[in-house]
Amino acid sequence: MKGRLQKIISAAGAASRRAAEEMIAAGRVRVNGAVAVPGQSADTDTDVISIDGVPLRLSGVHTYVMLHKPRGFVTTLHDEKGRRTVAELVRIEGRRLYPVGRLDMYSEGLLLMTDDGDFANAVMHPRGEVEKVYRTHVRGDVAAALPILTAAMEIDGYRIRPAKVNVLGEELLEITIHEGRNRQVRKMCEAAGLKVERLVRVAEGPLRLGNLPLGKWRHLTENEIEMLKHS
Repeated sequence: MKGRLQKIISAAGAASRRAAEEMIAAGRVRVNGAVAVPGQSADTDTDVISIDGVPLRLSGVHTYVMLHKPRGFVTTLHDEKGRRTVAELVRIEGRRLYPVGRLDMYSEGLLLMTDDGDFANAVMHPRGEVEKVYRTHVRGDVAAALPILTAAMEIDGYRIRPAKVNVLGEELLEITIHEGRNRQVRKMCEAAGLKVERLVRVAEGPLRLGNLPLGKWRHLTENEIEMLKHS
């Protein structure tokens, strides 16, 4: 198969296209032993592609897992600041899994990881409208914030749809969003005059975090994978 290198890497499930472009720019990708350059193409039938010295795995068999991410871990495979990453929590021999979307360092909860690039791109793309549900502990005037949180607003130049908000307690909200942009729930709460004390993603599409212990992971069932693909 011939194509742009970043597309091949994504299709193999080694990284998203954006992350693959960053890998190439950083000199971490080689084709037939030579350092790849941005915009380069390759042929998986004749070329040997490697990332950090590890040959790219092109098998069509993919792995899908759910991690209960703790606070203090960044949602990436490598961190230039030396912080702990979610890759330390999910280790499967012979598999290179990367996060589907992000949870910031101080957030917790459901995080999908996979080596299926097409699946990851579909779940992450805003057009997919995969609902994400967050248990949100806040401080501030919740009554005054509700009309703002449940109306359309602009975050980082993007117009986002109104969130669904259920009040679970005096300072505990369940917030459901569709877009999943960078730190979206925190920025929404800030715009509504609330300070987020704790943020836990408890659901994504049809998947629920359930009683999965903090810091642990499990494989998705075939039924869960199919439901998410069609959600």
